[in-house]
Amino acid sequence: MAKQSAFPESQPAGIKPASLMRRVSTALVYGLAVLGALWWGVRPTGVLFGAMAGFAAAEFYAMERRERRLPNEPFGIIAATAMPIAAAFWGLPGLSAVVTALIAASLLWHTLFVHVQTADTAETVFGAVYTGFLLAYLVLIRTFEQGLLLSVVLVVSVWVNDMAAYFVGSLAGRHKMVPHISPKKSWEGFVAGALACTLVWLAAPLLPGLDLSRWLALAAGVAVALSSVVGDLAESRMKREAGVKDSGSSLPGHGGFLDRLDSLILVCLVAYWVLWWGGVR
Repeated sequence: MAKQSAFPESQPAGIKPASLMRRVSTALVYGLAVLGALWWGVRPTGVLFGAMAGFAAAEFYAMERRERRLPNEPFGIIAATAMPIAAAFWGLPGLSAVVTALIAASLLWHTLFVHVQTADTAETVFGAVYTGFLLAYLVLIRTFEQGLLLSVVLVVSVWVNDMAAYFVGSLAGRHKMVPHISPKKSWEGFVAGALACTLVWLAAPLLPGLDLSRWLALAAGVAVALSSVVGDLAESRMKREAGVKDSGSSLPGHGGFLDRLDSLILVCLVAYWVLWWGGVR
């Protein structure tokens, strides 16, 4: 009997031109908005990512309702929106203050209303932290002395990762990565995305005005590539649990805001601390 491979093979999914055009058009608008906010400054970045975090949180809570959970959506959406904005205006203390207020309000809500279950309170806090708190770290990176270049390199590396993984996975992906979570993801796509992402970071020290060592750039590239796929798979797992294909339908070709941001969400936190521990301020 032939030995079964640990990595199941299948035919590449291929690329549908109509779907690709929708994805590209939406990605261009999204990309211009993000790059424009980053160029404009810390506070515009905070406002834009606050708005996107609010939409992403609303989509998260909508998925949780499908699992018959009852989080406090107003608390979570307001907090998720406020976190990147607070980070832009008051830095880490402002971000911590919003998280503190969310936890205190959620505990009070849990105490006063007997029908509220512990899972509902936990989902309320997690949804806002997952979207707003993690995205706020991109705003904090923008506050660094070299924040504009670093934040642009960060988002571009995630986009390049996604594009390389999508095209290579669609055209040559035969070995499925985690088919029980995300059937379309392949090891070929993962490797292509990780290499592309790391190359972007290795090229970053060549940018005029960016003082970044090769070793720190390599560490950041590897960390971003790995955390990007973890963030993507985590959101895919959440959608599978809720029984939905996309988190929403606001962004043609991409689904919802949470679908568009899933690769970036965890990356922001990881990249901030890798850079910070590397001496970047």
